[in-house]
Amino acid sequence: MKHLSRYRRHKAAAPLLLLFALLAIGTTFSVASATPSKSISTFARTAAIDEGRAIFLKGCSSCHGLNAEGGQVAPSLIGVGAASVDFQVGTGRMPMADMSTQAVRKPPKYNAEQVAALAQYVSSLATGPAIPTDAVLNYERDGNTAEGGQLFRTNCAMCHNFAAQGGALTQGKYAPTLMGVEPKYMYEAMITGPQSMPVFGDKIITPAEKLSIIKWIKSAQAEPALGGAALGRVGPVTEGLLSWTLGIGLLIGVAVWLAMKAR
Repeated sequence: MKHLSRYRRHKAAAPLLLLFALLAIGTTFSVASATPSKSISTFARTAAIDEGRAIFLKGCSSCHGLNAEGGQVAPSLIGVGAASVDFQVGTGRMPMADMSTQAVRKPPKYNAEQVAALAQYVSSLATGPAIPTDAVLNYERDGNTAEGGQLFRTNCAMCHNFAAQGGALTQGKYAPTLMGVEPKYMYEAMITGPQSMPVFGDKIITPAEKLSIIKWIKSAQAEPALGGAALGRVGPVTEGLLSWTLGIGLLIGVAVWLAMKAR
């Protein structure tokens, strides 16, 4: 104690103690107020939005307007959300040259990172449906096949066919087949309502029911054709027409052959 008291009476002790106290206070404040992960996340989001805006101005603004306000040939994108952009651009439906025709699925023009950046930019303009995460899309765990089949026949079969093979609509439009479609895009289509499809909000079809529909579609896709060729799985009309055509054709061929043999 006498040793410490001797140093405490030193003339440099007070300035050193003050400097140490200031350093301790400053360090404590910096540690308490620092949020590096948030800053990094904010910086990354800002960079993605800037990249998405650059992509939008180059590939989308000629139809949708410089600020996504819409134009004469294309609707406004303000409020459509990231899910709509991910569906339309991720499936290759957008961008398209002729907006007067139905957008068809084709290889996407942009890669996954560019699609994500474009979606972030559009979602930054106004709130809208978000892209469903893998945790949300766990249809194997949360879906019910029987319930999904009933919901599909009630809400979807009149356009997409009772076997989800797609079907014709009015004015040259059509509902595409759902075979081979990724669950994410099916979920996004239900919450955004692309083209002629209505929007199925969570109050109309709950998230769990959406997963049940997806699970039923996937089970229908995996179902084997035990009777032979599936013929589009559109039922006995197509199968009967094919049998009738082949049968009549065979009878006509036999008749012609017999007539030629009788000469």
